[in-house]
Amino acid sequence: MQLDYVKLREIKPAVSGYIKESQSLLKNCVYPDEEVIHDVRVLMKKSRSALKLTVDQLDNESFNRDMLALRSVGRLMSSRRETCVQRKILKELKKKYPEILAQIRENEKINFLLQKPSSDQSLSDEEKSACEQIESLLRKTGYRIRFHTMNKLDPKLLFKELEVTYYNVVDKYLICRNSPKPSNFHEFRKKAKDFTFQLYFFRPLNPSGIKALEKKLDSITQTLGKHHDLNQIIKVLGYKYTRDESIPAMDEFIIKIREMQDSCLAKVWPSAYRIFCPGQRLENVLGFKLLMI
Repeated sequence: MQLDYVKLREIKPAVSGYIKESQSLLKNCVYPDEEVIHDVRVLMKKSRSALKLTVDQLDNESFNRDMLALRSVGRLMSSRRETCVQRKILKELKKKYPEILAQIRENEKINFLLQKPSSDQSLSDEEKSACEQIESLLRKTGYRIRFHTMNKLDPKLLFKELEVTYYNVVDKYLICRNSPKPSNFHEFRKKAKDFTFQLYFFRPLNPSGIKALEKKLDSITQTLGKHHDLNQIIKVLGYKYTRDESIPAMDEFIIKIREMQDSCLAKVWPSAYRIFCPGQRLENVLGFKLLMI
């Protein structure tokens, strides 16, 4: 039976839950490991994506303050996360292409990335400061969220913001297809993640259809994330091909990375086209003809 009225999922309890979960993950850590850092950064992205839906219904000062705080938490963790990811990917590449890596084993940057993290558990002053800032930002933001009035959010305005996000992703998708370069792929991925996280609140409109769409989007963003991480390896190594200074083993190593990136994009574009092909209406993408919220 088709309902005449469908209630969207509430945003305030979700954002409060994301913040509480982050605090719980960090509570018993001397310093967050790779898994905790990843999970907290995802929760911060989910929080920001959810709040973006309310941009026209919260006062600007509150909205901007919360968005800045949540973004700051992620950024305070970004450098450690990037180093962990680069080490993990390089270890996988070493296992996949041992003969090539053996020929460039003297490369200082590769050796540095492959170094095991120090077993010393003491924190530097910079790390202690980062932990304190993160704890403070989460506590203060969680406290402020408690007093935000979100029980009378207009669902049609929420859907309007979802449309804004969707068409922003379409725009980034078209930019990528017309100017295929890593920086554009990264922007497309970030906007697609926003759209994915926002869809959670609209699941009641078409539970099975929207969950299936979320799964496809997750595959797209995960694959683009791998493309980005591979590109970061190339940047960290400082590789630039010049004929006179060419090192054949390094050139071959980079080609193998490029081949992996090509494979990533080959997986992304067919699904991305079906979801973000220009000219589509969002209602059709979500799998319903008439919105009643």
